[in-house]
Amino acid sequence: MANDLNCCEFIGRLGKEPEVRYTADSNAICNFSIAVGYKTATKETTEWVRITAFGKLAGICADYLKKGSQVFVAGRMTTRKWQNKDGVDQYTTEVVADQMQMLGGRPAEDAPAVPAKPKSDAYRAIKEGIVIPLEDMQDDVPF
Repeated sequence: MANDLNCCEFIGRLGKEPEVRYTADSNAICNFSIAVGYKTATKETTEWVRITAFGKLAGICADYLKKGSQVFVAGRMTTRKWQNKDGVDQYTTEVVADQMQMLGGRPAEDAPAVPAKPKSDAYRAIKEGIVIPLEDMQDDVPF
């Protein structure tokens, strides 16, 4: 096993808002799923990858990731066993994230409002079809 490698890297988009919970000793655990695509010459498919982050990374994921966010996630694949309400053993395969990088830029609703740059008098005159005598135009040339 010394030469084995358990390393997963994905780029995808969140399918829904991340879910965060806290352990008894206040450690954060964040779960989310990302859609990753695969394309060949004949078909295109989408797979859903379950991601779990712990600690500080979990808090960052919970605070900044939203449905539709594009992310890069690197981590290791794990399979865990748990029991459902009926006592039946269930298995879940997921990636435990070691790294997360937000991609795709800032969402439009969070972008700060940028005031429009004032247009020159000449530009406004051309746009509105107004004729301004040359002697009344201000010289915008810096030299």
